[in-house]
Amino acid sequence: MPFISNTDEQRQQMLKEIGVEKFSDLLVHIPSKFIQKHHIDMDEPLSELELSRKVAKLASKNIADANSFLGGGIYDHFIPAAVDHIILKPEFHTAYTPYQAEVSQGTLQYIYEYQTLICELTGMDISNAGMYDGATASAEAILMAVRKTKKNKAIIAGTLNPKYLAVIKAYTEGIGVKLEIIDNKDGVVDLEALKATVDNDTACVLVQTPNFLGNLEDMFAIEEITHSSKKALLIVAVDPISLQLLNSPKEYKADIVLGEGQALGNAMNFGGPLFGFLATTSKLTRSIPGRIVGATLDADGNRAYTLTLQAREQHIRRAKATSNICSNDALCGLAATVYMSLMGKDGLHQVAEYSATKAHYLAEEISKIDGFELAFEQPFFKEFAIKTPVSPAEIINKLEAKKIFPGIDLARFGHENLLLIAVTEKKSKEEMDELVSALMEVTND
Repeated sequence: MPFISNTDEQRQQMLKEIGVEKFSDLLVHIPSKFIQKHHIDMDEPLSELELSRKVAKLASKNIADANSFLGGGIYDHFIPAAVDHIILKPEFHTAYTPYQAEVSQGTLQYIYEYQTLICELTGMDISNAGMYDGATASAEAILMAVRKTKKNKAIIAGTLNPKYLAVIKAYTEGIGVKLEIIDNKDGVVDLEALKATVDNDTACVLVQTPNFLGNLEDMFAIEEITHSSKKALLIVAVDPISLQLLNSPKEYKADIVLGEGQALGNAMNFGGPLFGFLATTSKLTRSIPGRIVGATLDADGNRAYTLTLQAREQHIRRAKATSNICSNDALCGLAATVYMSLMGKDGLHQVAEYSATKAHYLAEEISKIDGFELAFEQPFFKEFAIKTPVSPAEIINKLEAKKIFPGIDLARFGHENLLLIAVTEKKSKEEMDELVSALMEVTND
């Protein structure tokens, strides 16, 4: 216990009170292979000044001014300065956890507003207070469907973000949930294969649209196939920005809607922190995981906010809980709430429209280069896959020298010679043309 500021005397007093002689006696039930046998080789402690210098030196290695077209789940949308100005206020940074409503009304109020905005965005009836990220939200949604339907087969579109699938596999391992992965056909889920797989044992079908390859799925056809099974639930993972242009999940009768909320006012931050959102229909209210904040009246008749409708492990036996999430990324959720409030419906619509328009411009320009072409003949939103005449890894390596991040090499996800490119409203014509010129150069070398 070297990092706890107790004296040796205090430690001995605690061990005596517990009824053991030494700390190792507390570990007797842990298999020896999991116990560290030697001290960890760590650097000497640093002063605050020394540590600040070291961190600054490490941070200087990051490339923060690149012309980036990276996506794959995290996107570089514009964030108004007012977002950080508000969320960095001390009362939010030091906010009390909302278990005691009498001392956390401010935190509870903004979570309530967050839930309201997510419901407006998705068209669903009820939202929880947030999840760790989009990946864990997808896993929790599957567990939610299994609990509700009392069936154990979850069907997942093969066009789902592979990172989400990895988390789902980790969540469902060993608890009797059977995962069926439907292969993609021409960049979208194979509808015939899906139709053949849905049966009376199906708890849910999980589809992402726009999917990992950037393409839009036919959600109306998928809904019809899913709900052909009596109890099966349709779970859809969405890009929240895309909902300003695409059909609302409510329109194609989605049962559970989830996604990664980073695009809503949160910076990319080299990969996190992130936050997931999850919303559903009123009939599934009692199955929803995590926190829910409700509005009520206090003893004096004043409007008040409190946690409600919960079956979490903090309140009931762990095995009976709808979720074992201990917390949520509330500060990220606050940033999203501020962002959506500032942008409004018109502002969010413009962000979506500009992102889609610019993505299609860039896709068209790249397709004019010899050897490059769109990988799929499918409609897309702000992200698209390009077939390349040379290895995407080679393109990426050469363009990084020019401080251009051209996209993601999909080879590591089983798609050879495909480059996944993302475009947001922030991209100028000059930045997109710079990428086009660089691609022409690299293939002419």
